[in-house]
Amino acid sequence: MGQPLVTGLDHVALAVFDLDQAVDAYGRLLGLAPEWVGGDGGARHAWFQLPNMALDIIAPAGDGAFGRVIAGHLAAHGEGLWALAFAVADIEAAATLLRRRGVGASDPGAVRTTHLDGRKRYWTTSTLDAADTGGMNILLVGPPRDGQPFPLSTAVGEARAAVTELDHVVVRTEDPERAIAVYGAKLGLDLRLDRSNPDWGVRQLFFRCGGAVVEFAASLKTPRGEGPDRSGGLAWRVSDAAAVQARLAAGGWNVSDVKRGRKPGTQVFTVREGAPGLPALMIQQGAPAPQED
Repeated sequence: MGQPLVTGLDHVALAVFDLDQAVDAYGRLLGLAPEWVGGDGGARHAWFQLPNMALDIIAPAGDGAFGRVIAGHLAAHGEGLWALAFAVADIEAAATLLRRRGVGASDPGAVRTTHLDGRKRYWTTSTLDAADTGGMNILLVGPPRDGQPFPLSTAVGEARAAVTELDHVVVRTEDPERAIAVYGAKLGLDLRLDRSNPDWGVRQLFFRCGGAVVEFAASLKTPRGEGPDRSGGLAWRVSDAAAVQARLAAGGWNVSDVKRGRKPGTQVFTVREGAPGLPALMIQQGAPAPQED
């Protein structure tokens, strides 16, 4: 069996109007410092690097092709998820294979980002045609040009009160069969679970992607449709849900109480608002559920 086309989730990109405000908010939400702040091409961005992916927050800044793309997205959709970026080992071969599978893919091109201190990084991306992916902006990302993984973001304050990794991305879809065809058959993600629960009114598809999961959620109460897929939020892993919830509550965030998760052995709580792209779910795996009254 050969290497999978997609080797992992490289990063999730958010588009925002004000980078400094968004970076401050996500730094406080995650309990982490951005690993890189810089930009090029008419946009500024901040990069929070976690062990299994990165969060890339992007805002238009000045004139440039990429900045115009982000500004156009903001004008049409507002702040929130801009793209899912999947890591591939050989971007030329991956783009070629996807074209053969009926998915439009741009010619791979070099991307440069310049840090505030003048350092530069380069990698290679290909953009897939959203008309062929169900409406989501999807990027393929090759390895960094120098072959070195990016350094991890560091915790601000107590490590146990910081986010440790991304657990999963939620995508809301009107057509789960399309999601299986695109993300399973064409992108080659591993469909680990296809679950329908009438009590929740939802069908859920869980695609394993390296150390993270992409979850598609489709309503069981409405007929299958052709509308575009859209973001349903991000779910983050934490090692101590109570500590993270207490930190956020003390910081004035609108958070729910910690409760037993749907998956056995998990504790969860929701951060309802306070940063672009929310709400977000925080999940502690392998923990006894809190006592209920």
